[in-house]
Amino acid sequence: MAQSEGNVVRAPDRCLYVRWWIGGLVVLALPYGVLQLLERGVVWFNAPSRATYPIRGLDVSHHQGRIDWSRVAGVDFVYVKATEGGDHRDTRFAENFDGARRAGLPRGAYHFFTFCRSGRVQADNFAAVVPTDAELPMAVDLEFGGNCTRRPSWVELRNELTTFVDTIEARYGEPPVLYVTEELLALYPVDTLGLPIWIRSVYTEPKRTWSLWQYHCRARVDGIEGPVDLNVATETWWTAQLRPRARTAS
Repeated sequence: MAQSEGNVVRAPDRCLYVRWWIGGLVVLALPYGVLQLLERGVVWFNAPSRATYPIRGLDVSHHQGRIDWSRVAGVDFVYVKATEGGDHRDTRFAENFDGARRAGLPRGAYHFFTFCRSGRVQADNFAAVVPTDAELPMAVDLEFGGNCTRRPSWVELRNELTTFVDTIEARYGEPPVLYVTEELLALYPVDTLGLPIWIRSVYTEPKRTWSLWQYHCRARVDGIEGPVDLNVATETWWTAQLRPRARTAS
């Protein structure tokens, strides 16, 4: 269940929206057994081949519960939720961030950006939690699902997001990756800001240029009890992450 921070609604499991869509639109067309396979992550709409997309990763938060990182296999990287809005901090960030490190997985941390707090306040919240020793760039999650109901103008959002990005770049030595949905991009052209794009598209392969693609949100992975998001990265983006990374002091 989502929690509130004033008029901000805590981001729930992103796949709740997929389940509602399945339950509301597809239930008349698919047998109950097929719906259960979709719900359990046994079958899904996208199945990008490893030959085309060999670089695989997870993104996790407290929604996944306690993860046995020693059992997690078959992935190359992980993004861990750190913060949300101006003061919320994921209860399992430190545990997951350290667990991924001990498992030898390159890590990044991500922040859920709300429309109801300033970019500076949100960046300060993130910087207070996330150390500078991550192997991957930071990421900012920008979407309508789980966000507050306020809809800023494009100019206002661009200004606040730019403040957030500039603050993060100054602390961590490089700009963050921008996680977005097609729904958000239809209203706000944040893909014009020059940041690497992490696109969510769980039904079809994205038609736009991207660096990371979240293609599944109900996957089953050893070491994780519940469903988890799966992602692929382009080899161009991944190769760039293997270079020595400039970090500022913690």
